[in-house]
Amino acid sequence: MFTLPQQIAAIAYHNKRELYGILFRATAKTLLTIAADPKHLGAEIGFFAVLHTWGQNLLHHPHLHCVVTGGGLSADSSQWISCRAGFFLPVGVLSRLFRRLFLENLLKAFDAGKLQFFSSLESLRDRSSFLDYLASLREAEWVVYAKRPFAGPEQVLDYVGRYTHRVAISNNRLVEIAEGKVTFRYKDYRHDAQQKTMTLEAEEFIRRFLLHVLPEGFQRIRYYGFLANRYREQKLAQCRELLGMPVPEPATSKASNDYHDRYEELTGSSLSKCPVCHQGRMLMIEILPRSPHRYLTPIKDTS
Repeated sequence: MFTLPQQIAAIAYHNKRELYGILFRATAKTLLTIAADPKHLGAEIGFFAVLHTWGQNLLHHPHLHCVVTGGGLSADSSQWISCRAGFFLPVGVLSRLFRRLFLENLLKAFDAGKLQFFSSLESLRDRSSFLDYLASLREAEWVVYAKRPFAGPEQVLDYVGRYTHRVAISNNRLVEIAEGKVTFRYKDYRHDAQQKTMTLEAEEFIRRFLLHVLPEGFQRIRYYGFLANRYREQKLAQCRELLGMPVPEPATSKASNDYHDRYEELTGSSLSKCPVCHQGRMLMIEILPRSPHRYLTPIKDTS
């Protein structure tokens, strides 16, 4: 996981497309560069990165989650190189390269006039002020965190299916909506991930939720290394051959015109199951026809 410092997150708040793009590029180059270094792994890895912009309390907290292969292809693609048991790449080295690459790209974006500054950050429109703002970040430790590998391919698929497409908060964390306030559960990671509840005014809850709406067309899941779209099929075939894995059979799926069936086939969840008790079945009683006059109501001139 690659996390942006709070000072950078503040800039990203007003420059989402540019800063999130830099986050993807700096993260990808960091992982690919360190993994390819013979002093570390010496291989081309494959991974995908997922952008999350929230913390448990719904405040702005941009970070990337990366699911990375436990090894990769040698430079000439003639062998598979596995990482050491229980160890992938040194997070200290990753952190320092990530910091340098991100700040270099950020300064290029500033010099190209691609950044905007508002409110308390207006003074950063001046280049010398901007450089002063970044000075302390050049020495600070940027958070890069590595988790243990998954237990197996089934767990990876479960992660991909559940975790990557999350929004800022799921329905099961909502406790109560009453009297213009919203109460929800969250984990307090500053206190051993204790489960707590937080109550916000509805307007503040909506404001926090909308912080995480991405720019139109922005891709929040991206693939790199031998999983990059351009070479994926060819290089995955090489990986399977080197690892002695059987060629997977082409996926077969039943053609269905019912989106309920297609949704269940893709996600494993049923739209027909009751979202409250998770046991009862939802039955369609009636389909309300769209009003023919819905969009034809004349607008009255009140000037």
